[in-house]
Amino acid sequence: MAFLLNKTTIASHFRSHSQKAQDLLSLSRRQYHIEPGPREKALLAEDAALKPFKSYKQSVKKLKKVGDILTIVVVAGCCYEIYVKAAMREAARRQ
Repeated sequence: MAFLLNKTTIASHFRSHSQKAQDLLSLSRRQYHIEPGPREKALLAEDAALKPFKSYKQSVKKLKKVGDILTIVVVAGCCYEIYVKAAMREAARRQ
């Protein structure tokens, strides 16, 4: 009986501790949220002088697609080579 009593007190302790931790996390998230000031807003605004340098995004997407396609081709080629070698080995064993 004493063992069951200890078990329930431990379980209730963990439950209350986890509830306290959740409350502290929610409080800490709310405390640190403030509106950005004028300086932060100015830093986050788009700059017309940097507009020409943002054109790299499309080329990066194209390069990623080419890389993905090349990766698939190389993996497929490796699988084909492994299959051919296994088939040749099997044919050699039969003879």
